[in-house]
Amino acid sequence: MNILIINHYAGSPEMGMEFRPYYLAREWQKLGHKVLIVGGTYSHLRKKQPEKAGSQIIDGIEYLWLKTPSYHGNGVKRFLSMLVFTAKLWCMTKKIVSIFHPDAVIASSTYPLDNYPARRIARKSGGIHIYEIHDLWPLSPMEIGGMSPHHPFVVLMQHAENYAYRHCSAVLSILPKAKEHCVAHGLPADRFFHVPNGIAEDDWTTPEPLSDEYKRLIDKLKSEGDFLVGYLGGHALSNALDTLLDTAKIVSTNGIKFILVGNGVEKQHLMQRADNEHINNVYFLPPINKSMVPSFLEAMDALYIGWKKNPLYRFGISPNKIFDYMMSGKPVVHSVEAGNDPVSEAACGKSVEAENPQKAAEAFVALKQMPLAERQQMGINGKKYVVENHTYAVLSNNILKVIKSLQIL
Repeated sequence: MNILIINHYAGSPEMGMEFRPYYLAREWQKLGHKVLIVGGTYSHLRKKQPEKAGSQIIDGIEYLWLKTPSYHGNGVKRFLSMLVFTAKLWCMTKKIVSIFHPDAVIASSTYPLDNYPARRIARKSGGIHIYEIHDLWPLSPMEIGGMSPHHPFVVLMQHAENYAYRHCSAVLSILPKAKEHCVAHGLPADRFFHVPNGIAEDDWTTPEPLSDEYKRLIDKLKSEGDFLVGYLGGHALSNALDTLLDTAKIVSTNGIKFILVGNGVEKQHLMQRADNEHINNVYFLPPINKSMVPSFLEAMDALYIGWKKNPLYRFGISPNKIFDYMMSGKPVVHSVEAGNDPVSEAACGKSVEAENPQKAAEAFVALKQMPLAERQQMGINGKKYVVENHTYAVLSNNILKVIKSLQIL
């Protein structure tokens, strides 16, 4: 088949997030399918942008970059970038159909506007149109950003979302509990399919060793007998790292040390807070290469992932980070209030109430005091769960099954 993935923010291991289109395309191409990824030349998620608009081959995968303006934050310029991407894709319909002729068109840009050109391309090529949900727009900007349902941006996004549900052949949802919402906005119930996030298994076969900066600190703390808790990823409000600092204060005399690796808008605040409040069992390190992630996670005794309390999480969660954590074979403390809980499902750690540092502290102390064999069993459980359910080989095959079932209809 020829599969077209439309994702304004598509990336690659070298460029940075989003990784999902890259890994799905790689798996499909192994099976003999052709894949074209269409993205914008600027994304706030990437660490490296394409050099120019047009075609580019990355690790054997064909990308088509549409020229889009740069922006910062979530203001008018980002909205303009969405409109430019959507408009240019609409105008590219004839060219894409003639040179690629997709059998399946997957609209996957987080925001729903790309469903207008996606359906147009699918109809002209005789293919099927699939809407892939990452977040629920415009519900996300309304519930997180406090935008009015009458705001012109929300009205436009709501029209696009409703259009997508009414006209697409199917929905692929990363969120496991979103079906009721989709059906309420026009999707036939039998057209909803949950396909979560996952990991690339071969990233774990020959990981890059830790650089000296990380290795020196980890070796020093281990030599002192400390129990090491790792956090890897963005330093943003949504990651509940203030809760982790509160937790660190509670266990400061228990020989538990926290190593936070990454960057983000909250990092300076967190470092300043740790300094002002003399939270001396927390260490902040810069981001690491994706290829070094397994080496860092495997060097920890336990791992942390946390969430703020947010009504949007009633639709479920599927963060890439949690599957990387599980793949490392280490127990996970999950501070969460959501429609699902992968850590509980996999029996690979301890889940506690979101934004409750006392409960998180108790979980870390319990893990530290637990016999090593029990912690190792948690790690084994997590790794088994990921390999069976969340590798891109599994996920890509599940999507192919959906596509083939739709082609029969």
